[in-house]
Amino acid sequence: MYSSPGSGEVFVLNDGGEVDLDLGNYERFLDINLYKDNNITTGKIYQHVINKERHGDYLGKTVQVVPHITDAVQEWVMNQAKVPVDDDRKEPQICVIELGGTIGDIEGMPFVEAFRQFQFKARRENFCNIHVSLVPQPNATGEQKTKPTQNSVRALRGLGLSPDLIVCRSAKPIEMAVKEKISMFCHVEPEQVIFIHDVSSTYRVPILLEEQGIIKYFKQRLNLPIDDQPSDLLMKWKKMADRYERLLKVCSIALVGKYTKLSDCYASVFKALEHSALAINHKLDLMYIDSTELERSTEAENSVKYHQAWHKLCKADGILVPGGFGIRGTEGKLQAISWARTKKKPFLGVCLGMQLAVVEFARNCLNWKDANSTEFDPDTKNPVVIDMPEHNPGDMGGTMRLGRRRTVFKTENSVLRKLYGDEMFVEERHRHRYEVNPELTHCFEEKGLKFVGHDTEGNRMEVIELENHPYFVGVQFHPEFSSRPMKPSPPYLGLLLAATGTLNAYLQRGCKLSPSDSYSDLSDDSSPEKEFPSSETS
Repeated sequence: MYSSPGSGEVFVLNDGGEVDLDLGNYERFLDINLYKDNNITTGKIYQHVINKERHGDYLGKTVQVVPHITDAVQEWVMNQAKVPVDDDRKEPQICVIELGGTIGDIEGMPFVEAFRQFQFKARRENFCNIHVSLVPQPNATGEQKTKPTQNSVRALRGLGLSPDLIVCRSAKPIEMAVKEKISMFCHVEPEQVIFIHDVSSTYRVPILLEEQGIIKYFKQRLNLPIDDQPSDLLMKWKKMADRYERLLKVCSIALVGKYTKLSDCYASVFKALEHSALAINHKLDLMYIDSTELERSTEAENSVKYHQAWHKLCKADGILVPGGFGIRGTEGKLQAISWARTKKKPFLGVCLGMQLAVVEFARNCLNWKDANSTEFDPDTKNPVVIDMPEHNPGDMGGTMRLGRRRTVFKTENSVLRKLYGDEMFVEERHRHRYEVNPELTHCFEEKGLKFVGHDTEGNRMEVIELENHPYFVGVQFHPEFSSRPMKPSPPYLGLLLAATGTLNAYLQRGCKLSPSDSYSDLSDDSSPEKEFPSSETS
């Protein structure tokens, strides 16, 4: 599976690969684990070819886009298509390739040519080309326009690729007359035109595809050994989509960050919260709060923004401070963390959010007023968060600790350990270059801030929990990258449970996070109260 780079979130894979957020969508939907080589970029391909040329593999021949670049793309695809991506460690039967961008863009031309050649090497029975196109509907006329689709298909054919399926995206359901028009002008059968209109949730999309016969088409077109009937997994998706649409109770979470103007920057965080809310039968109300608007300086400049931001924070059921870099907005995040700690609001801090929770505790509970991270104040007398030993600031962008790492729980009396199924250790993905100073942890623990999880050597602090608080948890890793629609991330699930007042009851029942726990077969009269009591039990 492959994706082109885009804007928004940096998604981290198990092997430490930093990739486009589309690969995160693939991992979540398919419940698989991808690798950095699943992401092909122009830079990777050209570097690969240059290295081969320097090594003498081309025997002094002139290196050209065709055949050297196009051959490198095909070779990369063939190698990666054989790599297992799930727990059974078997070679995949199907490789999905996303050729991103717009047909005709100069950046994508070598890739288009590579797959024009590749279709003949793979042979027709092994190669299916799906073209995705937008069908706009101008408000002025309300008419659905097919001309953009016709033009893009014509351009694609001119480059040597003919679509087997044309998938049309639209805001509203597309009329049959439009389908027939696209079929006629694009030279495909009507059943080869698939419509995907905006739906209530992305969980409804697989059902929409199945209803249009896509399973039957793939079975015949690629001679796949699958049944015509929907699988058990698809039935679970249908139940989940039905469940999502009938949720009545709402849980509000305040996300306090500094990239709030582009929600894609927190795409995985949003999905992890949504997965957890759905698991406990609640609709998620996510309120984005720009952390700079919580700061005193904003009150002086724009008191309306300041009070609106604080109003959102105060009415939220839970507070989340995600990861990030840079000093801008950190004081606002510290204010939000202080509010969550003193008012006993459920709180989750991720990466930088955990580090700032330690800074806030040091300033207000240990009375170390100048406590800070060396990221923000290299000369602080109380460096409670420090550079990692291997951090090299001279390297462009610095060096980071990336990918899946093990976290060991050092005590059984940990809320997060119980949420993870009482496991002795967990493995989650990391992306950071600063961490809690291990030499000062005893000062925090004496005052009630416990470091309940650390790395295998015991030198890196991975999990914090505050005593006598409904839910005050910080994690150095990024659990949102491993969250799945039917397997919600434990730290995020804990936040939603605490925010809805059901955490203690859930823990006392000894519930473990698995598809059968979160998504059992639901009858029409099922209700949230049957699974999660509406109030805490002591």
